[in-house]
Order: sequence, then C-alpha cells, then structure tokens
Amino acid sequence: MDEPLIDVHNVYKVYNEGFENEVRALDGVSLSVGRGEFVAIVGTSGSGKTTLMNILGCLDQPTYGEYVLDGELVSDLPDRRLARIRNRQIGFIFQGFNLLPSLSALENVELPLMYQGIRGELRREMAEEALARVGLESRVKHKPGEMSGGQQQRVAIARAIATRPPVIMADEPTGNLDSRTGLHVVEILNSLHAEGSTILLITHDIGVSSMAKRQIKLLDGKIMH
Repeated sequence: MDEPLIDVHNVYKVYNEGFENEVRALDGVSLSVGRGEFVAIVGTSGSGKTTLMNILGCLDQPTYGEYVLDGELVSDLPDRRLARIRNRQIGFIFQGFNLLPSLSALENVELPLMYQGIRGELRREMAEEALARVGLESRVKHKPGEMSGGQQQRVAIARAIATRPPVIMADEPTGNLDSRTGLHVVEILNSLHAEGSTILLITHDIGVSSMAKRQIKLLDGKIMH
C-alpha cells in the first residue's frame, strides 16, 4: 500500500501550557490522508479545525507529535524550510480570498509562481491556464474590486492551483459566499479532485462537507470516531 501523503501522529497544540488558562487546541490528533483523496475536516467554531489546518499547511508547528508530509518529517523544521514546502507543496484557499486589491486577477495568480522563480512568459501562461480552469479567462485584467465574491474566490482557487501543488487546502472557502455561489466553488474543488488533486476542505457547514468523499469530525481538539 502507498504511504499516505499526509500522516499525523498524536499531535497536540497547547497554549499557556502548565498554567491555569492552558488551552489544548489540538489534543492528541492522529490522521492519514492518501494521495488523491478529498477529505473534509468538520467542526464548529473552537473545535480546533483551523489550528489543524495551520499545522497541516506548515503555517504552524505542533507543540508535540509528528507530522509527515509526502514522506518528509516536517513538524520540527525551521521556518524558512517550512516556507519553501508551503510554496511548492500546498495551494491555499481562504475564506477571505486574500487577494491584493491593486493587482489584476492575472497578477494575483502570478504571485506564487513569481515566488517559485518561474519567469515571464511561462509564468503568464500558467496563470492564464489556471484562470481558464475556473472559468475566468475573460476576467484576467479585472481587479478584485471589479468582481463579485464568487469570482474573487475563483481567482483565489486559480492562484492555489497555478503552481500545480500536490495538496490543496481550503479553509471555509464558501464562508463569505451565498449558497449557490458556494456550491459552484465546491464543484470546482470536485473537478480538481477528479483530475487527481488531494483536497482538504475545512468547514463548519455540513452541507458543504457532504460533497467530500470522507469526513473527519473534530470536537474540542479531538477527532470524533
């Protein structure tokens, strides 16, 4: 059997450890995600799902426990190394879009490619291809302020997939959208999954999570079985 793409063993994230106000945002979490899976991590506000996403996305490190990403132990790596892994291995989609308002859709999508050192013409081609995959080929010159929320989220998806990362992590990607537009965003994630991407969807919305092939439920920093 292939080794999992994501493998988390007994991970804790503890704030104010040993003090009266100690908080265990993650409390002994273990999970595996295989290549090409579409997994939803579901939980209410305060369940620990965003903390887990930050660790899985190499944005934060666990207090205890091990995290192996694509065969590499990443839980103890220094920040610079984590930044390189984030840039090459993971595409992020956030609830708030996180687009730069002064840049066009095309320029926003080109940013992670620029950080990877991909130059001029190839960078533009990759960004245009990513925007076409989310149906925005006619909007490449528009700035975020000239687009609807749904279109902005599609630009954010294009930015996440432009570098062709093995993992796409979507943190409440439908949170700022109406239900119909949100459904369209999840359909795009489904099509990316069908093309072979591994997708982790963080959400509190049971309707959205049901679109994934597997659900992992978090409560008070623990996985519910």
